[in-house]
Amino acid sequence: MTQTLKISLDELAVFGGSPAFAEQLHVGRPNIGDQEKFQARVADILERRWLTNGGPYLEKFEEQIAALAGVKHCIAMCNGTVALEIAIRALGMTDEVIVPSFTFIATAHALQWQEITPVFCDVDPNTHSLDPVKLEQLITPRTTGIIGVHVWGRPCEVEALSEIAKRHQLKLLFDAAHAFCCSHKGQMIGGFGDAEVFSFHATKFINSLEGGAVVTNDTKLAEKIQLMRNFGFTGYDKTEYIGTNGKLDEVSAAMGLTNLESMEEFVDINRRNYKQYQHELSGVKGLSIFEFDESEQCNFQYVVLDVEESETVVNREQLLEILHGENILVRRYFPGCHRMEPYSSRFPQAGLVLPETERLSQRVLCLPTGTAIGPDAVSLICEIIRTVVSQGTEARERILRREMQFGQGARLR
Repeated sequence: MTQTLKISLDELAVFGGSPAFAEQLHVGRPNIGDQEKFQARVADILERRWLTNGGPYLEKFEEQIAALAGVKHCIAMCNGTVALEIAIRALGMTDEVIVPSFTFIATAHALQWQEITPVFCDVDPNTHSLDPVKLEQLITPRTTGIIGVHVWGRPCEVEALSEIAKRHQLKLLFDAAHAFCCSHKGQMIGGFGDAEVFSFHATKFINSLEGGAVVTNDTKLAEKIQLMRNFGFTGYDKTEYIGTNGKLDEVSAAMGLTNLESMEEFVDINRRNYKQYQHELSGVKGLSIFEFDESEQCNFQYVVLDVEESETVVNREQLLEILHGENILVRRYFPGCHRMEPYSSRFPQAGLVLPETERLSQRVLCLPTGTAIGPDAVSLICEIIRTVVSQGTEARERILRREMQFGQGARLR
């Protein structure tokens, strides 16, 4: 696609111009549903004086999440990380658990926090999720489980992971933080493996302020998790398991319910932005948008840009710097857990067996989307990206000269 450029390099903030946007554009600025309905629910909560401990809003939120995911049980939590930690403990995972390194750090931390060693596995370059062949090569007598991550909301190779887990008698948990209201072969994410974990953090397309949930069809597991999120209490002053305080409060549940009512609108806006980015960046050398299978249900909450430096000349970091200067706060998801502490010290050579993770961690950018981003903003973002890539050699040289003159501290923050 050929478009006439309306912006010059001199106009960009990093080269002395003014930022294109007065306010910062975020990848995950919170979606907010009907504020009047939310405020009415909060008023009702305050009137009842039932703020937490399994109130009516929590129960309704859990019922709706379970119905949307097509599962028997939903146990809502204060956040997705605690949900992961409790699910891991409830499943009895110990020793070593295989996970992708190409994921948010909480996936690994939820294991290490419980003194379980995350064994990092490489990903498939096409799906960005666990590579089943490489995963099976990592199984040892110490392996007790697998955690697959539905990155970007695109499902893992569920059947392959399930077969491997069954054959080796391993627990299988899915981190579905990106994948609420996405499907795999016509079945909603939520019912795969022993359990799956959603996030309803403020940055997710459906948020409950803070929040998360474990969903499962295993009734005994659900009962155990319900107890563990409330200190293990089975009755007054009686506990059965080691537990913690993982409960979701009523105000957060009310926010979740309010946003669920606007879910179709949120998905439509995400889809519109995704399609527009695809259209306006098609044909730009070295750039591609990660594609979703539109025959499946998808939330489209991430617009993922792949940057091939050999064609763009400017690399991913330089493009990020330029866009940040314009108040376009693109994100470099993910740096790779193996590159972060404490894992980088414990496994300093991990990158040698994670070539696809290493490659992706140097190429991928997530672009702003959601209800805070309209068509005009998307067009301007794409115009800036096209300008930079079309003059990639000059843009790269100018950034390098700037860094030589002022040092690395010259980079915009």
